[in-house]
Amino acid sequence: MNKIEDMNTFNTQLFSMSVNELKDTVELINDIVKNKIKSTIKVGSKVNVVQKTKKTSGIVTKIMNTKCLVDLSGRIYRVPMSMLEVA
Repeated sequence: MNKIEDMNTFNTQLFSMSVNELKDTVELINDIVKNKIKSTIKVGSKVNVVQKTKKTSGIVTKIMNTKCLVDLSGRIYRVPMSMLEVA
């Protein structure tokens, strides 16, 4: 199978799930994303804070459970890991 067929199969499975199964799937996907971000980001890493219309460069100063402290142009902000990508 190629990626397009895999995605079509995945989409078909999603549409056949109940609301509770979809909620569980969303939680699982969010956990996977958080763990992948945590494994790639270290203190001192250069990151981009991704917002709807812009990306801002910064440096991670502290890593917490779900958020990081990021130095953006001399100011420290508490940013959810879901908004971070490695620069």
